[in-house]
Amino acid sequence: MDPKDLIETFGTIGLLCIIFAESGLLLGLVFPGDSLLFTAGLLASQGKLNIAVVVVGCFVAAVAGAQVGYLLGRRFGPGLFRKPDSRIFKREYVERSREFFERHGAKTIVLARFVPFVRTLAPMLAGIGEMPRRTFVTYNIIGSLIWAVGVSVAGYFLGSTIPDIDRYLLPIIGLIIVLSLLFPAIEILRQRRRNRDAAAVTAAEAEAEAQELHEAVRED
Repeated sequence: MDPKDLIETFGTIGLLCIIFAESGLLLGLVFPGDSLLFTAGLLASQGKLNIAVVVVGCFVAAVAGAQVGYLLGRRFGPGLFRKPDSRIFKREYVERSREFFERHGAKTIVLARFVPFVRTLAPMLAGIGEMPRRTFVTYNIIGSLIWAVGVSVAGYFLGSTIPDIDRYLLPIIGLIIVLSLLFPAIEILRQRRRNRDAAAVTAAEAEAEAQELHEAVRED
């Protein structure tokens, strides 16, 4: 989907509806949120949209969409996992979600805003994992502010300072996509390094214990 065509076809109301859906409803998985915000800011710099309406509207839509996703996950998610012997759903998935958000909760809610697909699923998973409501609301607002306001204002600023920026729109959108994938890639590499270090420490501890046991047996 071309972001510019979407905005020119559906206007500001359509833009806000898409941002709302992509922020927490499964329907929003198909929409290009980052590039859509940037393009909206760019069009606003050309006088085709009102930048104040875009910034405030997208911020409110992002917060509201994620909050709805969280509430849906909290309300209906646990019921799907209630039976341990369910053929499709398992209670352990809820526990894994809860543990994941206990370890990465605040950081995940903010960073997920810049990761396609993850930003749509994260609020619902937070609800399923029963993240505290106040914690989610706080970091939902922070993430929405950085994402919705930051990206759209960046588009407006570049559109106002770079002549004929429309000619570079596709490369810029491509760069936005690459950057959005960079954050999770770095986090995955860090997590693998931590797991490898933890495994090395565990192996060393096991070897030391085995050596101590061996020495104790020899002394006896």
